[in-house]
Amino acid sequence: MAGSRNIRQFLQLLKSSGVSYLPTVVLPEVTARPRMGQKKAANPRNPVTALADATKAKTAAKLPTSADLRPGSATAPPPLEATKAVLAEVMETAEQKQDGLLKLADIVASCQRCEKLADSRRQTVFGVGNPDAEIMFIGEAPGADEDRQGEPFVGAAGQLLNKIIEACGLRRDEIYICNILRCRPPGNRNPLPQEVANCREFLDGQIKIVNPTHIVCWGTVAAQNLLQVTESVGRLRGQFLQHGDARVLCTYHPSYLLRNPSAKKQVWDDMKLFMKDRGVDLG
Repeated sequence: MAGSRNIRQFLQLLKSSGVSYLPTVVLPEVTARPRMGQKKAANPRNPVTALADATKAKTAAKLPTSADLRPGSATAPPPLEATKAVLAEVMETAEQKQDGLLKLADIVASCQRCEKLADSRRQTVFGVGNPDAEIMFIGEAPGADEDRQGEPFVGAAGQLLNKIIEACGLRRDEIYICNILRCRPPGNRNPLPQEVANCREFLDGQIKIVNPTHIVCWGTVAAQNLLQVTESVGRLRGQFLQHGDARVLCTYHPSYLLRNPSAKKQVWDDMKLFMKDRGVDLG
């Protein structure tokens, strides 16, 4: 009986400590000690172990699986009629493409699909640059500076990107730049799969309108979500992949380079490969 009393006291202590879930534990009955020659009955499961296992199972049930978090694991909503109407227009000249992008940006500005992002954003960050560009840069999502200014890649990572662009003999206004998401995730966290799915029609619309020959995906988030793959950017870089009619190169995000300067050499190697494919030898 002393053992049962101790167990009850232990469970009561857990309750008073804030543990809100406790399993129902069947306490063993007190039986007479077995006589000589009799087999001892098997001990019931330790109630403390049962408590730990049940709590672990309950916690695990709340966590998303890797399948829930992989790119493409969420279902995209049906395209908006307004988006379909814009993309049905003839867009062959730079002026027509610019007009189409502006119309699409207006649709994005009123988007409420991701309620938390819509509630926390200052403004949507659609895209910027040459509407008839041969080169498109795709990042992951706006940060605090981008959310404030309404333009992608304008913070510290954007300043580094500008230096990379200049080193390649390019100008920023020659390129079209956008992100996987058009709203800033709280705390600059990675985009969630459903957020990416909700925003996908706008990314696809930008690619269709601009119709670039080459795309650079900056970082794992951009690469995985554009190409619908699960490999890291470290495995994807150093080679050309295909998305529609565009040749795609993946490399490290400028913000990664700010934290890991030694990776700048690898990015420069990627950009030399990228420019060589465009007929420019950077040496």
